[in-house]
Amino acid sequence: MTPPVDEPVVPEEPEEPVPPVGHVRVVYLGPVAPHWEVQSDFGDPTFIEEFRQRTLARLVLLPPHDPQYRRNRERVVRDAERENVTLEWDLGVPEEEPPPAAAPVEAAG
Repeated sequence: MTPPVDEPVVPEEPEEPVPPVGHVRVVYLGPVAPHWEVQSDFGDPTFIEEFRQRTLARLVLLPPHDPQYRRNRERVVRDAERENVTLEWDLGVPEEEPPPAAAPVEAAG
């Protein structure tokens, strides 16, 4: 047997961005089930409906404060990235922003 030969590594050229195939907005309706609604601004209706069904299957009984919600939200985000769908979340509250950086405290003395 011959040892494996290293093939020359060819750097990949960055691909041009592909326009999204659709847009989906996931809206939190409140503490009473059903908690979620999936809305769309554009895209193939059949494709969007399939994406909506997968999204609702992951979120149907989960309010945003449920620990399982975070894991399932990440699955929805990965699904949207894989399918090239722009995804927007409307939880009815502003998105969490990182706290502003505090100025360094100088030690006295």
